[in-house]
Amino acid sequence: MIPLHSPKIKSDAILGWDVGGAHLKAALVSPEGVVLDAFQEACPLWRGMNELERALKVIMQSLNDPPKRHAVTMTAELVDIFPSRHDGVIQISQFMNDHLGGEVSFYSARQGFVSLASVPTLTQSIASVNWHASASLIAKTIPQGVLIDIGSTTTDLILLKDFRVNARGMTDAERLSHDELLYAGVVRTPLMALCQKINFKNNLVNIAAEYFATTADVYRLTHELAFEDDMADTADGAGKSDFESARRLARMIGRDVEDADIDSWRDLAFEFRAVQLMRLEAALCEVLSHESFDKNVPLIGAGAGRFLVRVLAEKINRPYLDVDSLLPSSKNSIHWVGVCFPAVAVASLASGY
Repeated sequence: MIPLHSPKIKSDAILGWDVGGAHLKAALVSPEGVVLDAFQEACPLWRGMNELERALKVIMQSLNDPPKRHAVTMTAELVDIFPSRHDGVIQISQFMNDHLGGEVSFYSARQGFVSLASVPTLTQSIASVNWHASASLIAKTIPQGVLIDIGSTTTDLILLKDFRVNARGMTDAERLSHDELLYAGVVRTPLMALCQKINFKNNLVNIAAEYFATTADVYRLTHELAFEDDMADTADGAGKSDFESARRLARMIGRDVEDADIDSWRDLAFEFRAVQLMRLEAALCEVLSHESFDKNVPLIGAGAGRFLVRVLAEKINRPYLDVDSLLPSSKNSIHWVGVCFPAVAVASLASGY
């Protein structure tokens, strides 16, 4: 976890939680909507619920005076330790309620905030709706736009129109079918999931269908991935230097890192980056094709990979807004507002901001 030296907490602040399958995120928001602090802790939940217990304890111990009100959203119900999404929502909700204490509420995209007692009958509208909380908060102040949240693992594309969330899909299955959810992020995505062929030294070559490298290797070599956002293990368990990232990239095309200089491997990284941008642009075109928007409607970037949203906005000549600039925050939390935005959103919505 990146400690942010949180200030003394007023008892009426709300702590928002976004329970993911790879990270646990939290954000402390005042009743006035000011983001006081934010946290991200690696939490590979597929290894067991003990990972969630550890990550939660680390975050809670970082607070000088933990608040008594908590708002929770989640995506971790998809983790394969749970027999179903329904069961995952129930188990995660029960765990958070038991371990946080005080007043704990859970975000439902249709019902708003609900208590633990209501969770078993509302799992469909609680499962993986952190994106809806984010979009609902932005829609309070932005009349039209596209919120694009690129995280470590996935990308959400959400239309905002007339100060409302205008998504076509609600569940993961629906959103995947409408290009509103892409399983491609800037840290954990295996490169074999991006494409089958890639350009290397002006030749189109096949890539290995093996877990040799991830998108984090790409964005380390392009120098766009922030150090503090690079929390996941590497594909081979080795280090995260440019050389080690290049070595993993080389394996994707059946080579050794010694077969070319570092500039060639950096060029290959930019080729993978171009592929991911192309997929992102295609999804955006599909999302926008169902509504009429002029060129002044902005792209709003969130998540560890929002640098790609900025690049895309420049490429297609649209305005860009960073969620960091849309909410008041303390100096300590400026970067983390965007990275932990769903946690910020549930805390802000629960506070009535």
